[in-house]
Amino acid sequence: MARKGEERELPRIVVMGGGTGLSVMLRGLKEKPLDITAIVTVADDGGSSGILRSELQMPPPGDIRSVLTALADVEPSLSEMLKYRFQNGSGLAGHSLGNLILAAMTDITGDFVSGIRELSRVLAVRGRVLPAADQAVVLKAEMADGTIIEGESSIPKAGQRINRVFLEPEYVEALPEAVAALEQADAILMGPGSLYTSIIPTLLVPKLAQAVRESDAVKIFVCNVMTQPGETDDYAVSDHLMAVQQHVGTQMFDYVIVNDGEIPPQVQDRYAEQGAKAVHLDLEEVTNRGYKVIADSLVLFRTYLRHDADKLSHHIYQLVENWMLRKR
Repeated sequence: MARKGEERELPRIVVMGGGTGLSVMLRGLKEKPLDITAIVTVADDGGSSGILRSELQMPPPGDIRSVLTALADVEPSLSEMLKYRFQNGSGLAGHSLGNLILAAMTDITGDFVSGIRELSRVLAVRGRVLPAADQAVVLKAEMADGTIIEGESSIPKAGQRINRVFLEPEYVEALPEAVAALEQADAILMGPGSLYTSIIPTLLVPKLAQAVRESDAVKIFVCNVMTQPGETDDYAVSDHLMAVQQHVGTQMFDYVIVNDGEIPPQVQDRYAEQGAKAVHLDLEEVTNRGYKVIADSLVLFRTYLRHDADKLSHHIYQLVENWMLRKR
């Protein structure tokens, strides 16, 4: 406990992954008294990120830009502007403005990490955003029939069950700041997000996986609400956890946060047309494997199903606070 008159140190939480689900969650977490570090995948090779990665020989900016926007303390109109995607223009169509700004900042500062740091300062980001590595990596997948699919954007389109994913180069060097953040963390959080193309790739960087394994932080997995066609078809909660364990060789998490709220039938029908359905909570299987389960109604539906950022961040903060109290 902090002494009287001393400022209490904020719990240090490291969030790992990428994609829309991570950004939604971070919008809630940044409102809590937490010291946040986000370690973001650099395996994206589709759309605007893929073009900038190829033409400018830089790590893909898309997931980093989404996380920066989520943690930024700026007017909503500026956040919307950073997400704006050009619809027309030779060479501009498909690019998001935020990706182009991050590419420009990388060129100005001389490297990707410095570019992220400078843009974080400009956007008054609440926390730190770090790439998992300071270089672009190629994500590959071995499918059920043994074929190898190359590229993050191609893997879900293969139409087969995924056996495993791996990086090229295999022994990519982790960013030292990311390793240090994990070593100093009070809590480590993974998900929600694409299991094989956003979450697991961060753990395929050897020193990051080692740092997570050796950490005495509370480790939390936030499970997706819906299955993802081409990645997690028919997966239950335990299948998500086993996929992570098979890639890192050990059981990673203390707690699993899952949605047990009802999804309206019309919403389920809409997702079923895309080949997705609600992730089944096989509670007995999960608890028998030694995980503690936090289940709540955690979904919001507007245009798409999303986690309720406020409720989700409340559960995460309570777990972190309780863990910190036990450590004191």
